[in-house]
Amino acid sequence: MSTSKTKSHQTSKASGKGFGVKVRALHAFYDDNEAVKGVDVDFPANKITAIIGPSGCGKSTLVRCINRMHEEVPGASAKGQVLLDDLDIYSLGIDPVAVRRTVGMVFQKPNPFPTMSIIDNVTAGPRLAGVKRDELHERAERALCDAGLWNEVKDRLNKNAGGLSGGQQQRLCIARMIALEPEVLLMDEPCSALDPHSTLRIEELIVKLKSRFTVVLVTHNLSQATRIADYTAFMLDGELVEAGPTKRIFATPKNIRTKEYVTGKFG
Repeated sequence: MSTSKTKSHQTSKASGKGFGVKVRALHAFYDDNEAVKGVDVDFPANKITAIIGPSGCGKSTLVRCINRMHEEVPGASAKGQVLLDDLDIYSLGIDPVAVRRTVGMVFQKPNPFPTMSIIDNVTAGPRLAGVKRDELHERAERALCDAGLWNEVKDRLNKNAGGLSGGQQQRLCIARMIALEPEVLLMDEPCSALDPHSTLRIEELIVKLKSRFTVVLVTHNLSQATRIADYTAFMLDGELVEAGPTKRIFATPKNIRTKEYVTGKFG
């Protein structure tokens, strides 16, 4: 995104640390509808932060603002600050494409490129980013290993990715994102379309990945948040109600609305 940012990125990768994210006074709109209302929240480096709340509360919109995907929706806009390692990604001159390489995203439904092979799915991003041909396979293998998928696909890398199971496809999408060597991983309900066994595999993977990346996880599954999240942020009607360590949010929330939500009184 800039010379200084590139050097910082390289230092971060060398030390195995991701970037923390700070959101300040963020407002997001769909035409005149305000979906995110002045949110201030921190996502600590190398931790998993779960964003919880009922449907339509602004969780996914907030996450999409963190890598500037929100503005790709017709009529959508955002204002405020999103600080990635103290760089405001909404500053003038910041390239949204570069932001999306640094802040990767996994969606609710696995979305491998349907006409591509497994290996081409993983190398597509690095190839577009200018990674040299002789480095592509090594990077793809490393990403597939990181995603816990290499041993399952190493003998069929040239097969169509559509032949993988749902859980494998989601891990392939994670590998595809990891291959770009981002700093932050955004995950929007990554397990909602998966069976319990695949969900467990993805959760184990997310916990492993936080040693290298900062993870922001949108989830409707409160049990999932308690199992794997270090921090939890609760949103309601576009506002951040409360955020803090997961154990405290669920055991001794400060806001009555948080207590009612985590105890199942609404949602």
